[in-house]
Amino acid sequence: MSYALREHTADVAVEATAPTLAALFEAVADGLTAASCETVPEAGDQFAFTVTAESREALLFDYLDRLIYERDVRLVLPADHRCAVSGPDNAGGDDDDGSDDAAWTAEATARGVPIDAVAAREIKAVTYSEMTLERRDDEWYAYVVFDV
Repeated sequence: MSYALREHTADVAVEATAPTLAALFEAVADGLTAASCETVPEAGDQFAFTVTAESREALLFDYLDRLIYERDVRLVLPADHRCAVSGPDNAGGDDDDGSDDAAWTAEATARGVPIDAVAAREIKAVTYSEMTLERRDDEWYAYVVFDV
């Protein structure tokens, strides 16, 4: 599982690969955290949430949007992301048939680092602009642009 931050005009993008869809969601979320600040202190408490959407792409968008929402409401920087993804086609949500049926779910946890403990750059929103989520050979690939 890996991610890289990419320059994108006035925005920032995260490009990630992982062996499973759940690990890909975690990698993109780790990229969101890295785009927000350079170092993450060990402080903070775990919190959990669930997101449901009609497709894998919508689920990734809603998952990342929820992390930004949690940051704004809890005044924390989400870090140490863990996620389980399930879809209508199988228990793991890691199918490769390209289907995007209803009822995709992400059960997630993150550690909320107090926002005043980090020098964070504000990520305003996740965008659908140029979003890519696809299976490539033996791994999953994502490219997500964030509005800064």
